[in-house]
This record gives sequence, structure tokens and C-alpha cells, in this order.
Amino acid sequence: PEVDGAGRATAEGLLSAVGEVVWIADEDLIDAVTGVSGSGPAYVFHMIEAMTQAGVAVGLPHETARRLARATVIGAAALADASPETETALREAVTSPAGTTAAALAVLMDDKNGLPPLMTRAVTAARDRGRALAD
Repeated sequence: PEVDGAGRATAEGLLSAVGEVVWIADEDLIDAVTGVSGSGPAYVFHMIEAMTQAGVAVGLPHETARRLARATVIGAAALADASPETETALREAVTSPAGTTAAALAVLMDDKNGLPPLMTRAVTAARDRGRALAD
């Protein structure tokens, strides 16, 4: 609240050179931001690792699985970045009813054991660790 418009503009100008700038009104949320964005690149890298391992588990050579996993994440991220559509709309657009993607998403989207509750636990752990480190 103590930063004036000129100060915000200066900070945003500097920080936008290295990525997205998002202002939060409540500084108590900084650890939540860290849990989503600060730690987020590691989550994506781990997803690439997991996709690679899964590809190997179903018979692909390691290097082929790694290249496919990386290219898939890069392509999907580029599409998400360029599209005005929500991530939900993009996911739905590439999911054929009763198809292979739908079968995989049924596992990933499970309310109890899928990616959403797992990601919530991961972000919460990062947020909580950030708070502990600040004390």
C-alpha cells in the first residue's frame, strides 16, 4: 500500500523483463504465490519426468519418451499462452468423448487421488514451508 503509482510502474517495468507480473493486495498471500509460481517450474519439470517414465513403462525408448513429453508440454504451454480460451476449454477441445485422452483424464481428474488434490497438497506444502522460513 505504501508504493505509489510511479514506484509500481518502475517495479513492474523491471520485473516484466523476466516474466509475468501479478500484483496481490494482501502481502500475506506471498507464500501462496511462491507455492504456485515460485515452485511451479519444478512441478512442470517433474511432470515431464513422470510423463517420460510413464512412456518408458508402456514400452517407449527413454529418449523418445523424453522428447515427446518435452514437446507436448512446450506445445501445450504455447497454445495456452496464445489462446484467449480458458484451460478448461482447451482441455475439452482436445478430449474426444470416450477416447484415449478421456480415459487418461478420468485418472488424472479423480477427486480423491488425481492431480487436483495432489497439486493442492503440493502448493500447500510449499506455502507452509515459505511461512516457516519467514518466521
